Amino acid sequence: MSKQPTPKDPQFEARVRDSFAKQTFMATLGARLARVGPGEVTIDLPVREALSQQHGSVHAGAVASVLDSAAGYAALSLMPEGAAVLSVEFKLNLLEPAVGVRIEARAHVVRSGRTLTACTAEAWAIDAAGHERLVAILQGTMMCLQGGSRTG
Repeated sequence: MSKQPTPKDPQFEARVRDSFAKQTFMATLGARLARVGPGEVTIDLPVREALSQQHGSVHAGAVASVLDSAAGYAALSLMPEGAAVLSVEFKLNLLEPAVGVRIEARAHVVRSGRTLTACTAEAWAIDAAGHERLVAILQGTMMCLQGGSRTG
């Protein structure tokens, strides 16, 4: 059993929400920050036609974007006050077409270090009846930037 990580910044949730609100790309996708906890973030992406690829499922780029942001914000939640986060790499496995009424990107920190944080994130396609299917997984490394940055 793993214990819940302790945030270095008691105001981590407000900082994560403020940073997410500044992400115009997430707003363009229609994504919203659904849940923020220490080392955990969930982003909701309502499915609409504008996010579809030629076969009718949600485009992999949209899925990757919400997974990357969820992992980054999970990492940021454990970083010190004034820090910013930047993705330095991620691996994405697309497991099946993302079809449903919404995609939920659920991320958590695997290990938080002073400079680098390892995260995993899962994309779940949820249909109108509430049934969930795992459609993608991401493993990523996030960097802690000290001294302020526009990447927050």
